[in-house]
Amino acid sequence: MRQSTYKLALGGICLALTVVFLFGGSMVPGVEMTLYAISSLFIAVMIMETGVKGGIALYAAAVLLGFLIVPSKLGVLPYACFFGPYGVVKFYIEKIKNPVGQVILKVVFFGAAVTVALMAFQGMLLGNMDIPDFPVAILIIAGILFLLLYDVIYTLLIRLYGERFKQRKKAQNVRFHLSKDEEEKQ
Repeated sequence: MRQSTYKLALGGICLALTVVFLFGGSMVPGVEMTLYAISSLFIAVMIMETGVKGGIALYAAAVLLGFLIVPSKLGVLPYACFFGPYGVVKFYIEKIKNPVGQVILKVVFFGAAVTVALMAFQGMLLGNMDIPDFPVAILIIAGILFLLLYDVIYTLLIRLYGERFKQRKKAQNVRFHLSKDEEEKQ
């Protein structure tokens, strides 16, 4: 009972924070991608604390609540198409031991997510936008560099969370012994 209450409370907190960052990302110009990237970190927290099912449930709830609450529905799309599922995708890709294979799969996921988003929402997203007249190759390279930078920062923040908060959790489970004999037995 205690563990399920903890998971439910953590899920609620992560959901609230995710929606707050999505709301900010849709309203504050200039820092949208940063806020979307921060909102995606809560998926990793849920995966670390509750497992992949918890991360997927948080993603689904955040997308649904985001479309209901966030005033700019287009502001939820970057999270729904890329930033939200990235934590789950990263979890599974990093089970592969080959680092080059990991990078290739992450780039393929990024390319697929961007392609699906552009094809599915081209009329909505690109109808009133002026896209810079850059060669496609430069845009693709810039996107891949963005992905790699995002992945490194995401990994560092996950590691920081693991070191700071998971250590405290382990420290709470430490039992103190009154005699030296009990320590030697263990």
